[in-house]
Amino acid sequence: MGVHLRWFDLNKSERHNVIVDDLGREPALRVNEMSRRYDVSSETIRRDLAELMERGLINRTYGGAVRIITHEPALSERQHIQVAERKAIAKLAYDLIEPDDVLMIGGGITTNVFAHALALFKEPLTVITPSFNVAIALGTCSNISVHVLPGEFNGSEGLVQGSETTEALKRFRGTKSFLGASGLSEEGPSDAAIPAGRIYQTMAERSMHSYILADSSKFGKAALSGYCVWAPNISLISDRNPDDALTNILSAAGVDVMLPDTI
Repeated sequence: MGVHLRWFDLNKSERHNVIVDDLGREPALRVNEMSRRYDVSSETIRRDLAELMERGLINRTYGGAVRIITHEPALSERQHIQVAERKAIAKLAYDLIEPDDVLMIGGGITTNVFAHALALFKEPLTVITPSFNVAIALGTCSNISVHVLPGEFNGSEGLVQGSETTEALKRFRGTKSFLGASGLSEEGPSDAAIPAGRIYQTMAERSMHSYILADSSKFGKAALSGYCVWAPNISLISDRNPDDALTNILSAAGVDVMLPDTI
C-alpha cells in the first residue's frame, strides 16, 4: 500500500510519480481507491491518469489504471512458474484441434507446453510458427507439416521476429491461432515485446479464430504492445475466471472464456 499523502501538497510531477510508484507495487488501482488513499476527488485522479496515459506510463481501464509491462523474465526463468496452470490450459487447447487444421502458434512458455501436447495428435495438421521451441516439439511428427517463419532470431525468447516475419505470415491463412500474452486488460491481450506483439497481431488477423493461452497471473495487467481487441472471434483459455470488471468486458465483447474443471 502506498503512503497516505495530502495530494494537494504535491505538484503535478510529484503526484504522477506517486501514482506510477504505487502501480509499480500494485498491478492495478481503481479510481475510487486512489481517491480515498490520497484524499482528493475522483475528477482529480481521472485527470492525472489521462495525462499519464498520454505519456505512455500507464494504461487506463474502466474505473482505474494498470501498469504497463515493458519486459518479462527470460524464457528459461518463466518455465518454472505456473506449471500446473499451463498444463491445464494446454490440455483445453489440445481438445480444440481438428484434423487438417492450419494452426498459427506463437512463442512463449504456455504455447510451448501446448506444442508438446499437440505432438500426440495423430491426424494431419499444418503448423506455422516463429518459435523454434514449437518447431522442435513438432518437427518429428510425420503427420504434422511445420513451417518455421523467417526473420531475425531472438535467442532469449527462442523465436524469429521483425518485418520479414510478419510479411511471411501474410502469405498464410490459418483456421486457428494460439497466442500467449504478457498481460490481459480490459482493452485486450498484450505482449511486453513490440516485435512479438506485431507477430501476434498478424496471426490474429490471418486466422479464423484466435485462442489466447494465458494463466490468471496475467489478469489486470497491460503490456507494452497490445495486439488485438476483445471480439467474438477471440477466446480466452485460462485457469480461472478474471475479476468482475474484465469478465463483464469479455462477456459484452462475445469472448468465450474456457476453464479447466480442475488443476
